[in-house]
Amino acid sequence: MASSQKDEPPTASSGPRRQRRAAETRLRLFRCALDLFARRGFFKVTVEDITEAADVGKGTFFNYFESKDHVLGVMAEIQAARMLEAAPEVEAGKRSIREVLRHLALKLSEEPGKTPQLARTLISSFLTSEVVRNLIYARFEGIRKLFAAYIEQGQKRGEIDSRLDKDAVAVQFQQAVMGTILLWSLHGSSPLAARIDESFQHFWRAVAAPAPETSPRHRREASGGRTR
Repeated sequence: MASSQKDEPPTASSGPRRQRRAAETRLRLFRCALDLFARRGFFKVTVEDITEAADVGKGTFFNYFESKDHVLGVMAEIQAARMLEAAPEVEAGKRSIREVLRHLALKLSEEPGKTPQLARTLISSFLTSEVVRNLIYARFEGIRKLFAAYIEQGQKRGEIDSRLDKDAVAVQFQQAVMGTILLWSLHGSSPLAARIDESFQHFWRAVAAPAPETSPRHRREASGGRTR
């Protein structure tokens, strides 16, 4: 019986190279699948369609994914990676939390928002496939916890209202991004980036720390304890 790749002895250079090629193949399968899903609809695409588009054998597909549904788990992986990319910026503190989060909102909308058709396809697959829902939910839980940590940093810096629950704010952020993508996917009459930016401005006004000159305490002190 022929040995599999896993049985081959590793060398100093073959390991990283093999891993890189495997990652490239997996990503190519994902990209081809997304393109087909957007053009034909999730349920009209077969594994054979995906492998033909990616120019790989059917066996290769199952080296990376259990089923067609599992391909969409890569979307959540990409989103999680983009969340992690923001961590060094948050820790460095060179940019405001507001700017970091605004940039993050735009980055998170890029992949699912390539076209309105793709966004609709992704949303419909989330709603109808339990496998996809479980994959996305598991990843989103981790994403939400990471985002909550960013929110906490913003509260410590005095940029975000410290009275707010960081986990609740993390959910609001996800809702703002995903809800905007959903509504945009229905007609796509304006650039998604502009819609995301507008939604983020509303989100930020709701969570930003109140300015000292407009806080209730400041108004009471300025008026000698009297309130209007």
